[in-house]
Amino acid sequence: MKILSVVGARPNFMKIAPIADALKAHEDVTHFLVHTGQHYDENMSKLFFDELGIPKPDVNLGVGAGSQSQQTAEMMVELEKVMIDQKPDLVLVVGDCNSALAGAIVASKLHIKLAHIEAGLRSFNWQMPEEINRIVVDKLSNLLFTTEHSANENLKKEGITEGVHFVGNVMIDTLLNSLEKAESSKVLEALNLEAKNYAVLTMHRPGNVDKKEVLEGLLDTLAEISKNIKIVFPIHPRTKKMVEQFGLTEKLNSLQLTEPLGYLDFLKLNSNAKIILTDSGGIQEESTILKVPCVTLRGETERPVTVEVGGSVVVGQDRGKILSAVDTFLNGTAPEPGVPELWDGKAAERIVGEIIKNA
Repeated sequence: MKILSVVGARPNFMKIAPIADALKAHEDVTHFLVHTGQHYDENMSKLFFDELGIPKPDVNLGVGAGSQSQQTAEMMVELEKVMIDQKPDLVLVVGDCNSALAGAIVASKLHIKLAHIEAGLRSFNWQMPEEINRIVVDKLSNLLFTTEHSANENLKKEGITEGVHFVGNVMIDTLLNSLEKAESSKVLEALNLEAKNYAVLTMHRPGNVDKKEVLEGLLDTLAEISKNIKIVFPIHPRTKKMVEQFGLTEKLNSLQLTEPLGYLDFLKLNSNAKIILTDSGGIQEESTILKVPCVTLRGETERPVTVEVGGSVVVGQDRGKILSAVDTFLNGTAPEPGVPELWDGKAAERIVGEIIKNA
């Protein structure tokens, strides 16, 4: 059996690492890894492969940046060549980025069986490019691996019931496998930080950074929060570009900026934070397991289980809601979050088991 996996964005690397590892136990399975090049700088790509022990990609398409359509189209052209050449029995895509969409469309049109890891998540916000990707990929998939029960319910409402498997969260596999290794990171010393005495911020979604008035409002709110706690901001290239384009660079002065960090440094930074402010769904999930309170800077979330167990609170862009949530967490009055079902570090084993069984 030959499995061809498609990755391209940083969260994909965290999700494919335990899958690649679990597949090693099956000598009769060949795993062919394709990196589209969607995230292409050292910190967003190569460093992650090195730190997570992911095998070197068999092919790097080197697609790089571009508009949604341009990037996806270039990936499809190149992925078609690779799939025709490799003739896999199964194509595996992860998450909701353009790499997953491109891989799913090409595999489907070539009549190759398709599996989607992290299926069924829905924000119900059609302004998010990822939401369109999720829905299309799930509709095309033969095997759908879900991380939480809400995902199964979403798929059922869309008429998708065949091939759906609730398996847990592979990103949590990677987190639990990496905690001990991350302890040796010197990122706190390098940034002159004291454990549990700082907040971590990540912000990159178009809804937060592509409109000047929204971005400016959020930066003003963050400046207010920074009067009470230091905020460390590994700034995303997209966010940095928009801040400069809107002439808001001075608004960053209250924040401690860093370049994007490698996985282990970022894990150490997050695990020792007092609170996390983010618009990333993946970081919502990680913060829940790390027991670090998470303020989600979005109006909705496709990971509702993180809210249900008390790991995150969704506040959108509302200044009052953001300040109130931060105040609650800084005062230590929020209860400790629970652990979502099957987020136990064994999701990859379950996924590979189902793939072998359904091959």
